[in-house]
Amino acid sequence: MANKPMILVVEDDTPVRNLITTTLKAHEYRYITAENGEQAVMEASTHNPEIILLDLGLPDMDGVEVIRIIRTWSMTPIIVISARSEDADKIEALDSGADDYLTKPFSVEELLARLRVTQRRLSIMQAGAASESPVFTNGQLRIEYAAGCAYLGNEELHLTPIEYRILCLLAKNVGKVLTHRYITQQVWGSSWDNDVASLRVFMATLRKKIESQKDSPQYIQTHIGIGYRMMRVD
Repeated sequence: MANKPMILVVEDDTPVRNLITTTLKAHEYRYITAENGEQAVMEASTHNPEIILLDLGLPDMDGVEVIRIIRTWSMTPIIVISARSEDADKIEALDSGADDYLTKPFSVEELLARLRVTQRRLSIMQAGAASESPVFTNGQLRIEYAAGCAYLGNEELHLTPIEYRILCLLAKNVGKVLTHRYITQQVWGSSWDNDVASLRVFMATLRKKIESQKDSPQYIQTHIGIGYRMMRVD
């Protein structure tokens, strides 16, 4: 299938690498592999993969360092694979520019789901680059950037300037996990503890305005201790 992206798999653990590549092959993804950080950087610069699956625990350098190096020239989506279930590690990877993360052990279904989400983001980003759309639409939610207004169905949402900025930031990164730190830096220009506390308050009020059922959020997903993600609503 021509539209399946080329994936760079960076994993030094042979059984895990084989599991990933077998899965990719079965679902007709093209792929290349690397067993360490140095190789990963070389493959990324030579083959220009469309998605990178990156293990953080590499033998020669930390996976986070690989993200930082690749981010100096490329915005290719990076999905981190980590046996480190510590939030701090995921946060560091996301803050360094990763787009998503999978914690080992993970199921093949979960891996495929993350790839589908990333692929959708990729096609939206590519379409967006071709025509920077003045209107964002996701399910019933509509943001008109030029007018600075947001609507749910036909109703205009009465948002505070901060709520509107948070909503736009999530919308422009739909499908991507954004850390508390990243959001507060973008919205307030700083990332103090009280900014993160304020963010929680604003997220709660924003959600009240856009989510019809507060127990099963449709638009904004919380990653406890890490951040938030706007989900693509079909």
